[in-house]
Amino acid sequence: MSIKQVEKLQDEVIIPEGVKVTKAKNMLKFEGPLGKTYKNFKSIPVEIAINENKVNLKALGPRKRDYSVLHTARSIIRNICEGLTIGYTIKMKIVFAHFPITVKVEGKKILIDNFQGERSSRVTHIVGNTKVVPKGEDIVITGEVWNDVTQTAANIELSTKVKNKDHRVFLDGVYIYEKKKGLDK
Repeated sequence: MSIKQVEKLQDEVIIPEGVKVTKAKNMLKFEGPLGKTYKNFKSIPVEIAINENKVNLKALGPRKRDYSVLHTARSIIRNICEGLTIGYTIKMKIVFAHFPITVKVEGKKILIDNFQGERSSRVTHIVGNTKVVPKGEDIVITGEVWNDVTQTAANIELSTKVKNKDHRVFLDGVYIYEKKKGLDK
């Protein structure tokens, strides 16, 4: 293996100021101004070492797959560090034609009432430490971990998916219309 190939299979992530990263076995714990979270790297085959303000990553093999796994780990760490410093926001719009849809949050559950005139509420769950705030015909989802915020939005969108009808005619549902970095207050 050449020197270029060895350098290609190593990478580092610079930890932003205000974020602290600690490692215990395969678990990385992140603490930042907006909160704290952790990520288990047991199923991601990458060697991880923490030096001062850098996280050093090294692939376990010389193949292209190992290279892509290395960059996936790098992206996960970057997104968590970025989320703990500035956060993430997704805005969703409630769309209906006949039956007015209402959205309520109770603990870790989101209740979608009167969807297509249904008597029972559709229930979906909030993932992680994500905050969901219904504001009129908008739903604002904020949080520090990008995966949790997007999964919560996907859960809401999937719970209002119209089945066995022409989706061009029946447009009722809850849809994402804005994704951005930074917490929306």
